[in-house]
Amino acid sequence: MAGEGTGRRAAVNLTDLADRYGSDKGSAKHRYTELYHMLFHPFRNRTIRLLEMGLQIGGPEHGAAAERKTTDLPSIRMWLEFFPRARVHGLDVSDFSWFAADRFTFHRCDMDAREDLARTAADLPDFDIILDDASHASHHQQNAFLELFPKLRRGGLYIIEDLRWQPEAYERPGITKTAELFRSFSEHRAFRHADPGTEAEFAALAPAISGCFLFPVRYERARRDQVAVIHKR
Repeated sequence: MAGEGTGRRAAVNLTDLADRYGSDKGSAKHRYTELYHMLFHPFRNRTIRLLEMGLQIGGPEHGAAAERKTTDLPSIRMWLEFFPRARVHGLDVSDFSWFAADRFTFHRCDMDAREDLARTAADLPDFDIILDDASHASHHQQNAFLELFPKLRRGGLYIIEDLRWQPEAYERPGITKTAELFRSFSEHRAFRHADPGTEAEFAALAPAISGCFLFPVRYERARRDQVAVIHKR
């Protein structure tokens, strides 16, 4: 039969993996994996690099100390199985260096400090997929994009999750919400931000963006923006 002995891998459903490992990206909560399975399937058996920011629920954005005891990395386990040839990187303010797995590298970084993000980004390789599931504070998301989008390879995907919620512990008053920022680009091909300096930084990256798509909560049209997907030229 065609395909036998060629190393073709059995079909794997990303939502099933999310549910198995307890990731909130699966069917029990956000359902992100329904979208991700379609977006990521062409990458699945390639030798890619993936970065995820935010590795376990319950960090400082929820009132816990950065030095909290960490116990699992559900999404990282999911990515390692879904992408059998990928190098997977994880970034978090808390310590996950205890997690030992082939093809996984951990980076500790405080996203509340732009200079820390810049130092970390300088040491990172280029990526095919970057996911921001960290604190969800607007300036964290925006600073991360400014520092890390240049590390995305051409044809890569940059995804920002949970746009509808910002933590009181970190959110700064008066800042343009990340959903509004990318909605302005999606609708007008121009970034609009309350801070002229930040707007200028995003405008400088705009020529490298081929598409920007926002999806509402659980894909229900009347609900708020929840996920941004940005494709690099």
